[in-house]
Amino acid sequence: MHDDSGQSPPEVRDRRPLIVLTWLWVGAPLAYGLYELVRKASQLFTG
Repeated sequence: MHDDSGQSPPEVRDRRPLIVLTWLWVGAPLAYGLYELVRKASQLFTG
């Protein structure tokens, strides 16, 4: 079926900046948490 209503398709927006911001929002605290985990685990096993 072909639609000839004259409407243009919705504009596709570039979402890469939002994706990068979202990964930073999640990845930075995760990386810091893993860093602290390794640091405290090494203190636990080495004294």
